[in-house]
Amino acid sequence: MITMTELDKIIAPAFYFVHSDLRRGGHTHYWLKGGRGSTKSSFISVEIILGIMRDENANAVAIRKVKDNLRTSVYNQLLWAIDILGVSELWRETLSPMELVYIPTGQRILFRGADKPQKIKSTKVQKGYIKYIWYEELAEFGGMTEIRSINQSLMRGGDGFVIFYSYNPPQSQRNWVNAEAEEIRADRLTHHSTYLDVPASWLGQDFIREAEHLKKTKPELYAHEYLGEVTGTGGEVFTNITMRRIADDEIAAFDRIKRGIDFGYASDPFAYIVGHYDRVRRRLYIFDEIYQAGLSNRRAAEMINSRYAYSQTIICDSAEPKSIAELRGYGLRVRGAKKGPDSIEYGIKFLQSLEGIIIDSERCPNTAKEFYNYSLEPDNNDGFKAEYPDKDNHTIDAARYALEDEITSKKARVIERGRLGL
Repeated sequence: MITMTELDKIIAPAFYFVHSDLRRGGHTHYWLKGGRGSTKSSFISVEIILGIMRDENANAVAIRKVKDNLRTSVYNQLLWAIDILGVSELWRETLSPMELVYIPTGQRILFRGADKPQKIKSTKVQKGYIKYIWYEELAEFGGMTEIRSINQSLMRGGDGFVIFYSYNPPQSQRNWVNAEAEEIRADRLTHHSTYLDVPASWLGQDFIREAEHLKKTKPELYAHEYLGEVTGTGGEVFTNITMRRIADDEIAAFDRIKRGIDFGYASDPFAYIVGHYDRVRRRLYIFDEIYQAGLSNRRAAEMINSRYAYSQTIICDSAEPKSIAELRGYGLRVRGAKKGPDSIEYGIKFLQSLEGIIIDSERCPNTAKEFYNYSLEPDNNDGFKAEYPDKDNHTIDAARYALEDEITSKKARVIERGRLGL
C-alpha cells in the first residue's frame, strides 16, 4: 500500500489543504467544484478508499442522479483509486450487485441512482455505518431538498460523517448549485480547482493542447469548461440582485414603504411582499413576505394584520375585484393596480433598471428564489424568446404592483420627454 508520504504523487497540490482538513475532521460537507481535468473526482475516490481502510466501521455510498451512469463514472473512478494505491488484492469488485468490498473486514462501497429513491432509503450495511457519501455531478440533481432527503436517509448510526459533492459549476449563476455554493455554513468547506493546478504530466499534452485551442478560439467557453467559471447564459432577467440580511435597525428607518399582492389561482400561491423604495439611490429593499397556496382571503388578511403595522395602501392584482373587496371588508387598505398596455414588460424593465434590488433571503426565501431564478426561455435556436415568462413570478408581480406609482411616474416622464423631443 502507498505510504502517506507518497500521496503527493496522486493528489494534486491544490488538494493538500482539503486532505489535511479531512484528516483532522474539520468539516462534514465538502463541495469540490472546478473545471475539466481538475482531478477533483480522483481526489475524492482516493480519500474514500483510504478512509475505509483506516476506519473499520466506515462504509460509503456513491450516488449519481441516474443509475445507468454509475459504472462508467464513480465505480470506475474508485477502481482506479484502488489500483493507484496498490491495494487491489485487498478489494473485491462485483457488478450484480454493484459493490466494492474491503476483503479484510467486509466493509462496502455501495452505488445508487437517485432515480430510484426507495433503494436509497433502504440502504443498509452489515458492519459499521455509512460514513462517506459522494454525490458525483451534483448539478444533475433536482436541488437541496432532494439532497437533504437522501442525507437524512443515510446519515444514521455513527459519527464523523463526510459528504463529498463534486461538480463542474453550471453556466448560469441562477442554477441552484451555484446559489447554494455561496451559502456560508460552519460545517461546509467549498473548494475550487482547475487543470492549471495539476501537474501537466498527469493530464498529457493532448489535453493541454485542446484546452489552449479553446482558450484562443472561444475564451468564454474555455472559462466555463476548463476553469469552472460561472459565465452566465444571457437569459437572466435580473442581474441587479443582492441577497443579504436586512437588519432590524435598517427596517426601522425605512420611510417609503411599498406593499403588493398577487392573488393565487388554483395551485398558485397568494403572494404578499413589503419593501422600501429609496428613490434617490434607486434601490428596492424587500424584507417581508407571505407566500402560500390555498390561502383564503380571510386568513391572508389575518396574517397581514398580525405582522408589521404599516398603513400604506396595498396594491393588488386588479384581475380579482371580488378578492380586493373582501380584503377591504377585513380592514385592509387595498386597491387594484391600474394596469395598462405593456404594463408587465414596462414594470419588469423598471425593476431591471434599478441600481439594486436587495432581498432579505432569510425573511423572504420565496421572493429571493423567484427573482434569482427568473429567466427568459430558450428559443431552441441558441437564443431566447422575447417575452417574459408568466410562471414562477408571483412575488415579482407583487413587487410590480407595489411600485406602481413609481413605475407610472417614470413612464409619464419618458413620454413627456419624447413629446418635447428631449
